[in-house]
Amino acid sequence: MLKIVPDPPFETDPPPSIEALLLQTSEYLVCALTVAQQTVLLNPKPAGQVMALAAMHEIENARSLVEMALARVRVTH
Repeated sequence: MLKIVPDPPFETDPPPSIEALLLQTSEYLVCALTVAQQTVLLNPKPAGQVMALAAMHEIENARSLVEMALARVRVTH
């Protein structure tokens, strides 16, 4: 009988640690913030800048939370 669904891949690597996940998330947020900042600089119309500035505000807050969580993870290790 022919198998329709393949077997899932065999994972040999352990899952990443919480610290590694937080570090990677922080790096993504830095990149997102840079993109939002460039959008503000390149968009001369104030109406377009408002949404980018709001996105920057939210990204900065998310990054602060990730940094606080990362500090707590490092304290417990």
